[in-house]
Amino acid sequence: MKGRLIRSLRNSAAANLVLLCTASSVLAGSVTQPGDTMGVANGASTPEGLYFVNQANWGCNNNTTPRTCFGAEIPLLVWSTPWKILGGPLLLTTGPLTWVDVNVHNVEHVSDFFNAFVGSKLSWDLGHGWGFGYLLGAYLDRDTPVAYSSSSLNQRFALSYTGNGWDLTANTIWGINFDQFNNDPQGSPCPRSPEHACNPNFLNVDLTGTKRFGKWEVGPIGFYATDISTPMPGYNMQSKAAIGGLVGYYLDLPTIRRGGLQAILQVYGTTEIYERNYGGEDTRVWSRLTLPLGEPPPPSEFRPVGP
Repeated sequence: MKGRLIRSLRNSAAANLVLLCTASSVLAGSVTQPGDTMGVANGASTPEGLYFVNQANWGCNNNTTPRTCFGAEIPLLVWSTPWKILGGPLLLTTGPLTWVDVNVHNVEHVSDFFNAFVGSKLSWDLGHGWGFGYLLGAYLDRDTPVAYSSSSLNQRFALSYTGNGWDLTANTIWGINFDQFNNDPQGSPCPRSPEHACNPNFLNVDLTGTKRFGKWEVGPIGFYATDISTPMPGYNMQSKAAIGGLVGYYLDLPTIRRGGLQAILQVYGTTEIYERNYGGEDTRVWSRLTLPLGEPPPPSEFRPVGP
């Protein structure tokens, strides 16, 4: 009996260690999920109003053993305010209820809340269809198995061209973790030391190149992500890149008001073409629903909204 109990505890500990180490290859590195802002013209201003945005994605890393799948559900409230600072419209974003699911096949399955996000953005019209946006935000430390064990500063620099129905956007995301090494690993254990957390600083670049045709939007997307700090000696810095395609559709949803309520549904997919120290390449399906909660903006000004 005692021998079976010891073996059971040993097997359970081994399974948890595999989950922790495997999940770290999914979650370590960038706190902002690489590709999170694809499909949004972050350099352009958003028409005044309150928006509900729901982003979701699911994908698996088929090169690892055991196979690891990772998904996220990200509901956001975005308020494009009537105020301007330094000549740029102010936009406020909050995402306190991001849900993350990690499934290590035949080993463990964990779901819980991710770090909450808050941010504010200014955007400036540069003329001739060009715009520039700067977002200052933060992820807040949250004590769950799938969250990073550190609060972090998040800055985003976006350049967009939105003339003639195009969305050509490069959004660069710079993340600085306030606590890069600690004793609370959660979703980001250190290599060879799962009792400690490694939370590196990171740099992401999300790319969008879509064109709108009536109610349809199509085009390529992609991202690149890399660590830019070493939290501890022996830490293997991670990086990866992916390409894919996006299809969007502008909907008219019936309401009690006259006319319809505009909404935008985007569905897109990515596959990684390069990775370093993530343990394998990931294939992923994404979606984003943008829904104005008040009077919809003019159709010519309505675009997908995101953080």
